[in-house]
Amino acid sequence: MNVIVTNHNENWNKLFQEDAKLIRDILKDELVEIHHIGSTSVPNLKAKPIIDMLPVVKNIKNIDMYNEKMAEIGYEGLGEFGLTGRRYFRKGGDNRTHQLHMYQFDNETEIERHLAVPAYLRAHDDAAKAYGELKAKLAEQFPNDITGYMDGKDAFVKDIERKAIAWRKSNNLNYSINSVGR
Repeated sequence: MNVIVTNHNENWNKLFQEDAKLIRDILKDELVEIHHIGSTSVPNLKAKPIIDMLPVVKNIKNIDMYNEKMAEIGYEGLGEFGLTGRRYFRKGGDNRTHQLHMYQFDNETEIERHLAVPAYLRAHDDAAKAYGELKAKLAEQFPNDITGYMDGKDAFVKDIERKAIAWRKSNNLNYSINSVGR
């Protein structure tokens, strides 16, 4: 997989909204809410041009029944894909355009982790800028090595995640930014 990091694209939110509607139409009453997460959800943040989405569902075990319908709109279901309690879908194969990280509504730890980081980066321009610069540097250093790229940002991401969760708790934040509720 080629590692490409670009400047923020205002079209990313539109791409999220379009696929969120398709997913909502498939999952219907199983869907609690869907959030735009990851770097593409943070204005002015450099990112790989892949729309990360967090559908929160009522019962994660029911999601496997939707694999065929999800495939009809271009999403490949990969099951838990290494994380217990998650259902992972990707669109575009090795040249991903979208990825879904689905969790059951009561999996608060994973949902919080996915929502806290972009919220923190939206509120802390200095951290967002540093993260964007790191990602751009790593993309240049590892243009054909996604593992090297991911390993290179791992410590930074874990530090931001720790700060983001503490920040969220200290501010008692509600996550309605960039989400499409039911």
